[in-house]
Amino acid sequence: MSTNNILQYESTIWATADLLRGCGIKESEWPSYMMPFFALVMIESRLVRMFDEMKTEIGVEALTDISQEDLIELIQDKGQGYNVYIFEKNQTLKDICQNDKAFEIDFEAYLRGFDAETKDLLGVDATEGEKFLDIKGVITKLKAKKVLLGYTKEWSSIDLKPFNNSEITTLEEHIKRRWADISAETAGEQYTPDDVIGLIAEIIASKIDDSDKLLKIYDCTCGGGNLLFGVEDRINAKVDRMTQTFGQDWNDALYALAKIESRFRTDSKIEHGNTLVDDKFDDHGFDVVIANPPYGVSWKGYQKDIANDKTQRFQYLPSISDGQLLFMQHLISKLAVKGMGVVVHNGSTLFSGDAGSAESNIRKWMLDTDIVEAVIQLPTDEFFNTGIYTYLWVLNKNKSPEYQDRVMLINASEKFKPLKKNKGSKRKEIDQISRLEVVETLAKFQDNEYARVFDKEFFYFNKQAIILTNVDDEGKSFASHLKEGKSSLKLSPVKLENGERTLTEFVITSYDPQKFSSLAERFEQDIKPFIDSLDYK
Repeated sequence: MSTNNILQYESTIWATADLLRGCGIKESEWPSYMMPFFALVMIESRLVRMFDEMKTEIGVEALTDISQEDLIELIQDKGQGYNVYIFEKNQTLKDICQNDKAFEIDFEAYLRGFDAETKDLLGVDATEGEKFLDIKGVITKLKAKKVLLGYTKEWSSIDLKPFNNSEITTLEEHIKRRWADISAETAGEQYTPDDVIGLIAEIIASKIDDSDKLLKIYDCTCGGGNLLFGVEDRINAKVDRMTQTFGQDWNDALYALAKIESRFRTDSKIEHGNTLVDDKFDDHGFDVVIANPPYGVSWKGYQKDIANDKTQRFQYLPSISDGQLLFMQHLISKLAVKGMGVVVHNGSTLFSGDAGSAESNIRKWMLDTDIVEAVIQLPTDEFFNTGIYTYLWVLNKNKSPEYQDRVMLINASEKFKPLKKNKGSKRKEIDQISRLEVVETLAKFQDNEYARVFDKEFFYFNKQAIILTNVDDEGKSFASHLKEGKSSLKLSPVKLENGERTLTEFVITSYDPQKFSSLAERFEQDIKPFIDSLDYK
């Protein structure tokens, strides 16, 4: 089944929001209404498909000969969930919606027919605390609007049984992207587009050999799992290697979606919680780390916990207004001895903080440990709800000898093709040809027209204090050095030490003690603007 076929369902799924609009529900609230029903449809379609596969594998007649207890145990051993209606009554959500009079009773029984973990993730019994997808709360609101049956019918008509995990993940990414566009709760969160996931996967796959060794992939801010599972699917398509995924997120609803998805994958582990204060995989090292952590989001709410962190993963604590470099340090701490990673950041990770600041010290620490292999600038207008420049940091603890103590900068800002139709703020995509070109450039590790390799020391800098005074070391003023009757002094050109540029000579033409009481004023008003205009680096 092709990806194009499953994406036809995107408009069908989005059409369910028409009913929400019709009964006065605000657009910003649509995701909270759609998420639990989308999860419900995903779960049911996969359980039905699993049951059909069991019938084919065991045989329908043999299956009927199995006792009810043994059948339940057989299904539960697969770890994908259970539902009394699907497996014992041979009924689906669509069947339940046929009986209008008994619908509400049957629907509640259908939801309670799930296994305990599924009910927990859906929020069937949610009251206080973690409600995850909170389907109970959504149902209460839909009942009040008198549209529960109509809304459930809309979703029951969506059949995802023909599609595999990778295709359903692709559909989920498209739906969640549209949720992100309209949800006021996604400030700082950037859902990773499919083409950027493709580039990340290509970079990782280019550094992985076929092997019988398990490849462990980790995303510390996995959200609904699109980046994590998308990278896994693409690596599996390119490299003969068994993979296992690990992820953590503290958004209730997105965690629940990722957790549900993980149950239909081989030995995938998804945990709930704040990675920065409660690392659920503290005893693990990973072959590959990936992440697109939130941009510009304050960590003030858990400042004390991070300041008292005992794991030694944080070398320095960056500005409290942006936690991106906390996630970067965490990910580096999770790398196995020969691990590598690709992390998405905005420009603040590169440019924030003056020399000597925590941000600058973190970058220097990363360069000192020689963990950074490359930084790739992506095009603007690449993400769904922001037009800013974003960057891929390529981390590698197993650099080739010729790469050691060197960092490649790749300007891929022009490596894209325009979209025929914009998707929110996304107007461009890094097409397959561009992705392979970037990967080839990284593999060659040589200068070209849009990439350059630097020794790591090139990025080191420090801060010097400059004190301006109108007298020299002997207490003599500038005017006292002038010849009698002169009010100006011609200065000789000064050649910079790097040999690349020469400052043009300039003349101070009119020193007037009345107008300029000190050289500091002279510097601010005339000389400093001139030096700034030279634009040397």
